[in-house]
Amino acid sequence: MEKLYDANLQQAVSQEMTRLDFRLGILGCGRWGLNHVRTAHGLFGDKLALVSDMNGGTAAKVAQISSSIKFTSDPDQLIDSRDINAAIVATPAETHYELARKLLESGKHVLVEKPITLEVSQARELVALAEEKKLKLMVGHVLLYHPAVLKLKELLAAGKIGKLQYIYSNRLNFGTVRTEENILWSFAPHDISIIQYLTGTKPVYVSARGASFLQSNIEDSTITHLSFPGNIHAHIFVSWLHPFKEQRLVVIGDKGMLVFEDSAPKDKLRFYPKGFSKNGRALEKFDGDFEVVPHDNKQPLAEEHLHFFKCVTENVEPLTDGRHAVEVLEVLKLAEESLKAERGKRE
Repeated sequence: MEKLYDANLQQAVSQEMTRLDFRLGILGCGRWGLNHVRTAHGLFGDKLALVSDMNGGTAAKVAQISSSIKFTSDPDQLIDSRDINAAIVATPAETHYELARKLLESGKHVLVEKPITLEVSQARELVALAEEKKLKLMVGHVLLYHPAVLKLKELLAAGKIGKLQYIYSNRLNFGTVRTEENILWSFAPHDISIIQYLTGTKPVYVSARGASFLQSNIEDSTITHLSFPGNIHAHIFVSWLHPFKEQRLVVIGDKGMLVFEDSAPKDKLRFYPKGFSKNGRALEKFDGDFEVVPHDNKQPLAEEHLHFFKCVTENVEPLTDGRHAVEVLEVLKLAEESLKAERGKRE
């Protein structure tokens, strides 16, 4: 089981906070919001000053984490509080822009869940506002804080698989079906953010195809193709109509392949010395046994929180800053436009 935090880490963070200005609030106590509350309380203790959800019934769930956590059903109480200087927004996506804007205007550093907003223009406005206010704007692309993804990036930079050629990502599960967004917006931001991070560039071409079975015009499965400079390509397959959970990222180079399978019980990151080499005009296959790649055993959400803490208290620029989030949103919008065009052809 991955460690959320250990006693030594919590003690170190607690000692650091005694001298640094960090007072946190959390907006949104749904399923993922409660994960934020649980993680923040475990790491920061009473520096988690206030949590809020408009559904007052979630107060009991917050109290199960700790009776010492203060709760309000009025988000403005948190937004306007002078005792809070940093906030996490874990509310539905359609509320992200308004809440993040209000928090930035009130002088608070903000970590907002993905997607940053639903419109690129709104995301750019938030980036500009954060820069104007000299505040940190960070987005919850949590898998970029997964130790296996960080290790994968390190191996790519070291030339472990040679020249990068192709990336594909499968993010598949049975449910939970959304009614307010399709599978592309629900699952694919994770994969887009990872692929952007690994390639270090933006795609020059994006296309997507999907199908709706359960609800009209809400795709249950989509495949998105991306082309990058340097003849690098990728595809993302996401679905909530799949018999079992699969979270697999395959990164292919001319000297080998790396596989990150987050849904695997162990050995999540592997290197496969497989590929083809040229011998004159002939192509010769090389195919060796895989090796397990060791990496830190840490909980990504806890690492994300610690990074946010460091950004706020040490003036560090977030790995997943607003500009990165805008680039991810731009790809999502291009994929959505492609989906709509294909949908129109079928109607």
